[in-house]
Amino acid sequence: MKYIPNILTVIRLCLIPVFILLFFSSIPSGQFYALLVFIVAGITDVLDGQIARRYNLVSVFGTLLDPLADKLMLLAALICLALVGIVPVWALVIVYLKELFMICTGALLYFRREKFVIPANHFGKTATVAFSTAVFLLILLPNHWLSFSALLVAIGLKFVALGSYIVSYRRRTKKTGL
Repeated sequence: MKYIPNILTVIRLCLIPVFILLFFSSIPSGQFYALLVFIVAGITDVLDGQIARRYNLVSVFGTLLDPLADKLMLLAALICLALVGIVPVWALVIVYLKELFMICTGALLYFRREKFVIPANHFGKTATVAFSTAVFLLILLPNHWLSFSALLVAIGLKFVALGSYIVSYRRRTKKTGL
């Protein structure tokens, strides 16, 4: 039981190339099947978090790998959508730079002597749900004002989450004197 959350996270990582292959496949309704893979990945994300918290199976590995899997799936979906002209390149660049900053900063903090990890908070989780909703809408309703609006809201929420992580880091460093 103790490895199930991490196994679900690894499955989510393995779904990323499946999403990409289906999105660009020539099979009828390939993008719809890619959307189903995206939804399954989202379900595994919810499940691994619930199982880890409910059975006290939270691990450093999971705390690091879970948000990385989320970020990589999100970036894969946005890159696919940008390549077919559904997502503007500027939006992809903004999200990519923000996520790259978070990944690099997270790795830097983890590989310090203190093994500091900033866990996901409600701002980050809300932003993830908003982006999942935006990707869902962008695939189902490409080039629709509602989809684009959802994307803009999700980008805004990503920056709110970034601000909350910076505040969390500063509070912790003040407390511990890091």
